[in-house]
Amino acid sequence: MPDMAMITRLGTLLVRHLGAFSTQGSEIPGDAPEAQRTEEDARSFTRSLEEMGPTFIKFGQLLSTRQDLLPAVYTEALSRLQDDVEPVPVEEVRARIEESLGAPVNAMFAEFDDRPLAAASLAQVHRAVTKSGRDVVVKVLRPGVRDKVRSDLDSLAGLADFVDRNTPVGPRLGAARMLAQFRRSMADELDYRKEAANLRLFAELAEDERDIVVPSPIADYSTDDVLTLEFMPGRKITDLGKLELLDVDGPGLAGSLFHFMLRAMLVDGILHADPHPGNLFLTPEHQIAILDVGMVVRLPSRVRTSLVKLLVAIGDADGEGAATVLASMGHPLEDYDASAFRDSVTHLVSATLSMGSELQAGSVLMELARLSGEHGLRPPAEMTLVGKALLNLDQTTQHLDPDFTPIEAIRANIPTILRAWFTPSAAQALLGGLEGKQFIERLPRRANRILDSLAEGELAFTVKAIDEDRLHMVLHQLANRLSTALVLAAITVAAALLMVADVGPGLFGYPALGAIFFIVAAVGGLVMVLGILLEDRPSRRRVKRNDRRRKLDDDAPVD
Repeated sequence: MPDMAMITRLGTLLVRHLGAFSTQGSEIPGDAPEAQRTEEDARSFTRSLEEMGPTFIKFGQLLSTRQDLLPAVYTEALSRLQDDVEPVPVEEVRARIEESLGAPVNAMFAEFDDRPLAAASLAQVHRAVTKSGRDVVVKVLRPGVRDKVRSDLDSLAGLADFVDRNTPVGPRLGAARMLAQFRRSMADELDYRKEAANLRLFAELAEDERDIVVPSPIADYSTDDVLTLEFMPGRKITDLGKLELLDVDGPGLAGSLFHFMLRAMLVDGILHADPHPGNLFLTPEHQIAILDVGMVVRLPSRVRTSLVKLLVAIGDADGEGAATVLASMGHPLEDYDASAFRDSVTHLVSATLSMGSELQAGSVLMELARLSGEHGLRPPAEMTLVGKALLNLDQTTQHLDPDFTPIEAIRANIPTILRAWFTPSAAQALLGGLEGKQFIERLPRRANRILDSLAEGELAFTVKAIDEDRLHMVLHQLANRLSTALVLAAITVAAALLMVADVGPGLFGYPALGAIFFIVAAVGGLVMVLGILLEDRPSRRRVKRNDRRRKLDDDAPVD
């Protein structure tokens, strides 16, 4: 059930920060009081989400990827959201393990460290040793967190519907759609059976990778709220100093990690949505261990195709090509300006390629998402997740090899990715063969039907030249306005007749009923006029913009 107190608090937070969603892309000088106030607002927004619990911490982390919706100062503040909380008492952790696995902790583990390795808002991690002597870590879901997340999501759902229906930023934000994506992500994170499956999947993908290793889950010690996996010794890569990196093949490791993540994303459609440095360790054998795969997103084939085209266009400094791909991926809003968007993307792509090793692939994608939002184009959620993942990955690769150039690495990997695409799997080959067989079997019969219809003069084509749904909506609005105008006119006439009749009680020297009717008619007329002005303004702007574009096209010289 939704928590009314939480809904009230969310509503207050939304009203206070709603302007941030409508001013995305605005340039504010860094030393201006307005910029300082915006930074304070962003920090206040982040603190409020932290105080509201694990669901909102995770939601804030999702919002940090949406540079098409929020100014950079907000996304930067949200990306620093802390997920460290007070640890759960070890007695509760032991009780949850025993309840979930169905046996006493001492019966399952030869050793169990009561001091947690880490304590986050959703889970807590402890070291342990199995009876067989295997060194493991045990990840335990915090007590009551599922019920808390479910209640918070119900509260967010009501607010998301209200925002989409009743606020000017609703069409741009798409809150209900974003929340649906977030709900799926949270469901995956709260079910450790899915994370265990992700670990096995990544281990399979890394099977031929010499420099990548993934810990194996222990099936007999894992359930939906307890995950036991082998312990990976090592240190966080970004904690290694320059002297320690001298003993490591930094460029080789950076290239292997980038190749593995890029291939998993664009060939296999598996996106590790959170490869931040805390999830990547360097083992004593100088391998990169991928530890946490709770956030994994499946990328559809159409998205992968568009991403490859986009990355190739960026690598070739083809700004117009990148703009075309982005436009095909995104959802245009009413204020979408294709010409201005194309010019901005072209300038961005041309300007960033001169940065060399300082250029971060994730930064470019996130900036492209910001430009999309600024020009009225809603990018697909997968693109912002890919941008955020590459941005996190850039931090690790740059630490391993300061001269690592992501764009060059993308260029080097594109041939491998394309070869994999053009090499169908056995299942794809079988499916293609079956479809080809059906096509050949049905082709003569269908061709005969077309030729018979053509010979008998019965061949006809149906062309949908207008948008019927939009036409019906416009006619419905027109009928509503006419009906409202007639009702208001009738009220005005009735008020005038009552004034002349001079019957009933008086109000300020006039018949009370007639005065009330006049007030109702005046207020109704004012509301109707304001509604017409507000609804028609975007249409007028769009018509003027199209007229200017046609005029520019007409005035352009002909080669």
